[in-house]
Amino acid sequence: MAEEEPLGGAQQVLRRLKPKLIDTLSADPAFVLQHADSLSLLARHEYKQVKALTDPSKQAQDLLDHVINKGPTAAEQLLQLLTGKEMQDTFPNLLFLKELPVNDQRAAGGNEVSRKRGQTFESEENLPAKQTCKDGSKMVVEKDLMRVARNIGRSWRAIGTGALDIPSVKLDQILEDYPHSHVDRVFAMLRYWSTLKRQEATAANLHSLLSQDDWALPPDSIDFLLDPILDP
Repeated sequence: MAEEEPLGGAQQVLRRLKPKLIDTLSADPAFVLQHADSLSLLARHEYKQVKALTDPSKQAQDLLDHVINKGPTAAEQLLQLLTGKEMQDTFPNLLFLKELPVNDQRAAGGNEVSRKRGQTFESEENLPAKQTCKDGSKMVVEKDLMRVARNIGRSWRAIGTGALDIPSVKLDQILEDYPHSHVDRVFAMLRYWSTLKRQEATAANLHSLLSQDDWALPPDSIDFLLDPILDP
């Protein structure tokens, strides 16, 4: 019988912290899954399998298991993602990852984390250089999305399917996740669009989508998206 290959440092850290991570990430596993997918941490069939699960805890558990089984590189990438500002803002309880013992940080590739984070996982709000695409377009950040969300009313589903091209099944899921807060569900919809569009999630693009056809929003509610980027 073949011996099981020993886990690398980052894999060991993820496996040891699994119960705490599952509990934390279960609050919005779809958000983590989309970011993991953008980094190609899962194969397509693994992504579809995790996405199809209806139990948030099971989604978080299977996502972690898949990444741990991928090897030390994938595990280190996930740890870097989870210690980035966007994840820390979305899941405040992840703060404990930044307070790991030094040995754990080294085992997880901690010496490389701070350098790579500046290249890959910094939020657009942290680095002015990250606020623009190569063509100079301003990327939307979460405070933009929240401001827009406050100006979208009962037509949010029509906007989601017609303007943002979001599947109805995803909108149903968002409604289930945020049944009591209209602004939170609209914000989740816009954040999902931003995650999917990646480099196309510019302020100008969002403004254009929300300015057309029957779902057009009043100009004074979205024109701030066209404000120029101010030099720091």
